[in-house]
Amino acid sequence: MDKKDQKKAVALKYDRETTNAPKVTAKGKGKVAQKIIELAKKHDIPIKDDPDLIEVLSSLEIDEEIPAEIYVAVAELLAFVYSINSKRYPK
Repeated sequence: MDKKDQKKAVALKYDRETTNAPKVTAKGKGKVAQKIIELAKKHDIPIKDDPDLIEVLSSLEIDEEIPAEIYVAVAELLAFVYSINSKRYPK
């Protein structure tokens, strides 16, 4: 497989009480990306496949907050996650 075609993964964490924006908590490609995805599945963390967003997020450093320019895209991602969680864990 061409290195350019390797699978990429980025993990985000958002705690509105301690940060202003979501932060990158893990990122990688190839085997590292696969491990991130496996861990997310193991811990029942929602996964969204969005190659364009992954490209942008993978350029950030670990523990770096996402830039304001991509708030809308990440907000859509968070809405996706909240929607899944509300179906899995209804109140």
